[in-house]
Amino acid sequence: MARRRQVMSEALKYELAKELGVYDIVATEGWGGVPSRQCGNLVRLAIEKAEQALANNKPL
Repeated sequence: MARRRQVMSEALKYELAKELGVYDIVATEGWGGVPSRQCGNLVRLAIEKAEQALANNKPL
């Protein structure tokens, strides 16, 4: 089986979890303990940050 490349670093995942207030859940129960709604919010926040990074590096 081919190994998939990670899209987000572990550090970014934990940073986003802290921003959303679910870091304690991740720390005690792992990512499987995070409610699906919060996982969706985590993905949305990651997309927003990626879009902002692209916008800031875009040549004028």
